[in-house]
Amino acid sequence: MNSRHVALALVALTLPTLVGCGHSEEEWQGKLKEIEGLNAKLGKVHGEKKKCDDDLAKAQDDLAGLKSELDLARGKAGDLSKLSEDQRTMIERLRKEKEQLDAIKRRFNELKTKLDALTKLGLNVTVRNNQMVIQLPGDVLFASGKTDLQPKGKDMLRQVADVISKDAGLAARHYQVAGHTDSKAYAGPLKDNWGLSLMRAREVLMFLIAPKEARDAGGGLDAKLWAATGYGDTDPAAPNDSPENMAKNRRVELVVLPNVEEMLDISKMSK
Repeated sequence: MNSRHVALALVALTLPTLVGCGHSEEEWQGKLKEIEGLNAKLGKVHGEKKKCDDDLAKAQDDLAGLKSELDLARGKAGDLSKLSEDQRTMIERLRKEKEQLDAIKRRFNELKTKLDALTKLGLNVTVRNNQMVIQLPGDVLFASGKTDLQPKGKDMLRQVADVISKDAGLAARHYQVAGHTDSKAYAGPLKDNWGLSLMRAREVLMFLIAPKEARDAGGGLDAKLWAATGYGDTDPAAPNDSPENMAKNRRVELVVLPNVEEMLDISKMSK
């Protein structure tokens, strides 16, 4: 039974009383309208309450959604904080690596400057296979197919040894004497270009470490820092397609061996 029915029932019950008490029809109708007005207000209130309940339920759902988003945002904020820390760690690592590379580059440039003194002797100082190399022309050092040093070759090696021995930094480095030939086949007691290149490298090494006080004065360099090897014609400096290029390949190289911290692409540093 709704509120309107309740109100009408009340009116019906009270009507005899009202009439019996001397109330007029007009008064009864007025009271009925008053009750109907109250019922209308009551219905409106019920409607407003329902709307409020619906709004509250929606607000609670929205609040739950916002809480989830907030939790997600907090999680992302934590991730960003971790990312920022990772970035700071990476930046610091890169900074230290740059300092190390800068130090290596300075030492490389200092070494190159020292070896540039040899260019005044007509020698070529370059970077090959990621190593600093002093190239000695083979035709100056040796006669064709021979392993005995020529007098002008000995003079050249004494000047090279003098530059190295007078600089403490250069004198303390490790070196490899590398012999190279052109692609022309060798026919002699050393069997092949491998043997020829290796024996030429040995002759240069032995002269560089021979005492300066010897009858045939050598370079006087520390034998513990030197080694020799032969490449034959396997590592040409130029194509073997002309007499000029073949002459470039008949050479002996003094390779400045890199220290452990210098084992990187130093060819990029020279640019």
